[in-house]
Amino acid sequence: MGVVVTDAEVTLADVLSLRLAIAEPLADGTRLVLRRRGTAEERRVTLGASGGRTRDASVAVSLAPLDLGPGRWDAYLEQDGVRARMQSVDPGFSLDRLDAYALGRRTLAYRAYRTRNGFLSLKIDSAEPVADVRAVWFREGRFEVTGLLAYTGLDDDDQHRHATLALRRNDPGRNDPSYSDPSYSDPSHSDSSRNDPGHSDPAATVRVAATVQGVRFHAALSLCDVLAATPDSQGSWEPYLEVDGVDRAMPLGARLDDVEGKRRRVHYPHTLVDGVPIRPSFTPGDELLLEVGA
Repeated sequence: MGVVVTDAEVTLADVLSLRLAIAEPLADGTRLVLRRRGTAEERRVTLGASGGRTRDASVAVSLAPLDLGPGRWDAYLEQDGVRARMQSVDPGFSLDRLDAYALGRRTLAYRAYRTRNGFLSLKIDSAEPVADVRAVWFREGRFEVTGLLAYTGLDDDDQHRHATLALRRNDPGRNDPSYSDPSYSDPSHSDSSRNDPGHSDPAATVRVAATVQGVRFHAALSLCDVLAATPDSQGSWEPYLEVDGVDRAMPLGARLDDVEGKRRRVHYPHTLVDGVPIRPSFTPGDELLLEVGA
């Protein structure tokens, strides 16, 4: 078809905005087809004609009415009964755009991106408030972390908000679907009283004040306190951020960038506290951990 996507973005209003370079004008009845990867599920949107002489075209499609579920959706253009996957030269990644998009309170997060083979696709994830990690480091016996509050709906302003960093001891058995612990608070549960590790989970024994200005956060805690709270100097801790104005405790994760599988790809150096190694790492779900004795 001679169609190449030169710019792809999902706007703040969840509209897929495309700029196309085209060899021939788009005809009446041309359709954008989104196909869910690994299934036969599809959504079709009829596009308008592009005009007789133009060599480029703009497309805007509202995504929310299409009822797209989480997953990967590949984009096709269908014209005169011929369907072709849409090629793209836009990598679809801008951290500034992603940060702006994450300021809204959302239940689904849409992202347009270019696949490894150079085609346009959509990545759709469930969205819930999260403290997105931008930097972690050890300094003077402390663990420090900075980042951005995502999907909270808070304003990116200069307002200071009361906040606390809380650590909950991680039990590997909770990753087993058959595991059941009545004291465990599932971070994905919508009831805020069950998502505050400081109130519902007695394992959250390490707590420290954090700094939040607008949607930017910084927290630092003593590694000696972490070690003292770790039985037999062996275990791991899941950090959460509690912020006034957010109705649930937020896990510290790293999901806004384009690096997936951080447990395999991102490795931090360890530090020694009384001879015991402590290292930050990530869970398979890209949430931060502090591993003691690792």
